[in-house]
Amino acid sequence: MAVVDTETLIDAWRRLLAGSGRPWVLFEHGTCVVLEEPGGGLAERATEILRAYGPVSVGGPAGDFRVLELKNGEGWLVTGHHPDVVTFVALEDSEDPSHLAVGTLGRSRRDQDGRDLHVVHVEDGRPAGV
Repeated sequence: MAVVDTETLIDAWRRLLAGSGRPWVLFEHGTCVVLEEPGGGLAERATEILRAYGPVSVGGPAGDFRVLELKNGEGWLVTGHHPDVVTFVALEDSEDPSHLAVGTLGRSRRDQDGRDLHVVHVEDGRPAGV
């Protein structure tokens, strides 16, 4: 699997989630868990969610995906069966811009993140004192 630049991913997710007020946790291959009700440690909670909803199993809902094209032309978001687990695929990461190719790439990255569970960044977007 191609190496995904961590700083590029952090910058992309900061732009995408600017003003959301929600904390988020980024994993090594570009999967982001946006926490609605974090409770406890952010990285621990996100890891718990990704452990349950990241790995892909044949014939199950984990294999399903939806591709959302970003309006800024930066790439795509690939969603799965958990609403707060999303994988970013940069425009330059996929030679084939079809939703099938991009979705398959995003799903494979989510699968890898769900197995490796390597947190590379935590961003607490909540207002101070919350």
